[in-house]
Order: sequence, then C-alpha cells, then structure tokens
Amino acid sequence: MPEERQKAGNSAVAAPCATQRAHPRYQFTATAEALDAQHRLRMNARTSDLGKGGCYVDTFSPFPMKTGVKLRITKEKVSFEAEATVVYSKMGMGMGLAFTSIDPHQMGVLEKWLGELSGSAPTELSVIQEYPTGPSRGGSAKEPGYVLNDLIVALMRKGTLSEEEGRTMLLRLVHHDFRP
Repeated sequence: MPEERQKAGNSAVAAPCATQRAHPRYQFTATAEALDAQHRLRMNARTSDLGKGGCYVDTFSPFPMKTGVKLRITKEKVSFEAEATVVYSKMGMGMGLAFTSIDPHQMGVLEKWLGELSGSAPTELSVIQEYPTGPSRGGSAKEPGYVLNDLIVALMRKGTLSEEEGRTMLLRLVHHDFRP
C-alpha cells in the first residue's frame, strides 16, 4: 500500500517508505480515535496497519502534517493510548502517525498485539513459558509441564484455543504441582 500512496503523488505530502521505518508494520484493523487538542478536533476512524513506531489510519479527512495528536486504538475491548505526530497525510486516504510518547503501561498492550501479529508469543505468555516446573526438581526440560505448556501455546497461535482458554490452562498448569 505505501507504493500506491507514493504513485498517487502529492508534492506537499511526505510519502511513507518502508526503508524509512525502523520497525516493521503489520496489517491491523481496529477502531481509532485521534484528538488534536490544539484545535479541539476529534476524529473517529480505523487503523489499517500497526508497528512499534506508529500506525496508519484510514480516513477521508486526515489531520495536516506535523499535527500532534492523542491516539486511542481499540480492538476487542482492549485499548492502547499514545501521543503521536502526523508524518503522512493524504486527503481522501488517511494519515500515517509516528508514536512520540507511550506510557510504559500502554507499551504492554502494543507489544502483545505486535507479538500476535508477528507470530511470536504474546508478552504475558512469555512469563509463563519461563516458569521452572521441571529443572528445579532435577528433571529435564522435557517434563510434562514444559510439553503441555508448549502444546497450549502452539494451539493458541493456530487459533484452536482462544486466548482466554489458553491463558486459563497455562495458569492452571503453572499452579499445578507435578510430583510423581
């Protein structure tokens, strides 16, 4: 899509380029609310991609370049908030936003979404994956707790288990004592 935006052409608009980005972007559709506090303007739109450094918001009337906004992205009742700056703006298409400030608590939401989009384990699962069920008792990493943990995570990644089902199972696994 960035190539299409460049071909559309507008000399007053900076076109996004994959080589300019420090972080990869992933297709991500969610509701977005952007607030330009300086001009008291609020916009409701939707995202089309997301990365650690920013996102793209589809809207017919984007804010002008260099506008500072407060952004809220919501997907499945989970919200992420950050401050951002408009780095690309094309009337009738949308705007590219670069995150300028993210609260540490909000970073966990972003990292979880990006982990799911990239195929790596969600942030809260990585803590559970490191739980030492076997080695602390002198066993190997192939003990039932580790094998079940890996199986549950794999089923969640493939969508066979919902995130909530998998998380519940992993928590039960962590709190279960594997004594012979």
